[in-house]
Amino acid sequence: MNVYMIKQNILRGLDKGVRSDGRKFDEWRAVKIDYDISRSAEGSARVLFGGSEMLAGVKMGVEKPYPDTPDKGNLMVNAELVPLANPEFETGPPSIQSIEVARVVDRGIRESHALKPETLCIKSGEQVWSVMVDVVAINDEGNVLDAAGLAALAALTMARYPGIKDGKADYEVRTDKKVELASLPLPVTVYKIGKHLIVDPLIEEEVASDARLTITTIGDGTVVALQKGGSTPLTVEEIDTMVGMAQEAARKLRAHLE
Repeated sequence: MNVYMIKQNILRGLDKGVRSDGRKFDEWRAVKIDYDISRSAEGSARVLFGGSEMLAGVKMGVEKPYPDTPDKGNLMVNAELVPLANPEFETGPPSIQSIEVARVVDRGIRESHALKPETLCIKSGEQVWSVMVDVVAINDEGNVLDAAGLAALAALTMARYPGIKDGKADYEVRTDKKVELASLPLPVTVYKIGKHLIVDPLIEEEVASDARLTITTIGDGTVVALQKGGSTPLTVEEIDTMVGMAQEAARKLRAHLE
């Protein structure tokens, strides 16, 4: 892949106000969410951003709480980027990219206090719920990070507690009790290519980018987490513009959630 040639071609288009697929700089590809795609998960969802496809599943288990948080449950987010989705992804231990995806999604949920750990307590000091969110890339045509964030959130909005039998989770029973979410933290990544800022990049645009900023916001637009990527620095003015673009994009994406 000749990154230099790709970047020059993309820059020529952006300088004329045109992206390779004809979208505006702040325009998203077609967004689709399918819910409850897995019978074995407590909550699940499939998210499509154009041709990019991400699955998310929520599993819950009964565990003993940590000694320093006897009345609080646990949250764990894992991301898998496999060669099936993109030949650049590799099998084996988690890559730096997959770790970053998991951490960004996890941080947004934690910093927004969307999932309050005290609501996961069954019996203080003895039993709490552990919530495990797994996101898996099925096809990568760009922007798997934001797709993972939306998929994880969609799966959590559908998650229901399993039953409890003999002190363990009874997965044969799915109760009507939903996992409580105090807010809907959604990450949106804005990419800088040359002097231009865009959202929802194709793979070629990701490769050509100089920097990116992932901004996680909740429903009222409050920023709860930031993640900078790329070696090129960003000015205060660029960051301010990126935050505004992310807030507007998140507002539109959030409308797709049930």
